[in-house]
Amino acid sequence: MAMAAAGLVSLPAWANGWTRATVQTGKPLLPAVAEALLAEVAETILPATETPGAKALGVHQFIQKIVTDCLEPSAQQTLSKGLTAVESLAQQTYGKAFAAGDAGQRMDVLKTMEQSADADQKAFFGMVKGLTIRGYLTSEYVMTNLTHFEFAPGRYHGCVPVKQKPISAKE
Repeated sequence: MAMAAAGLVSLPAWANGWTRATVQTGKPLLPAVAEALLAEVAETILPATETPGAKALGVHQFIQKIVTDCLEPSAQQTLSKGLTAVESLAQQTYGKAFAAGDAGQRMDVLKTMEQSADADQKAFFGMVKGLTIRGYLTSEYVMTNLTHFEFAPGRYHGCVPVKQKPISAKE
């Protein structure tokens, strides 16, 4: 019981020092070049408009974290192979890297993957599209500025008098 109490007392000091770097676990799944490509793919799916796009909100890091920590190794292979396929398809179709293409060319590459007869390409696109949307909608920016999410809804106003409705005989 004493150890549990000591743990609860030290928890605020322990949790106060968390940063993105200290929470990061292990080696990242993708090398820096593949992570940059994933960022471009996510940005193509949800581009920046008057609101930040997927790349600005770090959705590509969310995708990598979910695939690394929460999904099976087959999903990790699908992600790696899919990024290779995106780059090779962009090279074959337009003669340049995916990131060097304009928005229309990038979208064409992703549509080709979505409609491909290759099950791996379809699986890659479906997974990345779903995780991009999920990561974007659950980002801090979207939750606080666009959907106005409140962690604990309702307010307590201690200075407001409470008026009780008189109880009638019919109730």
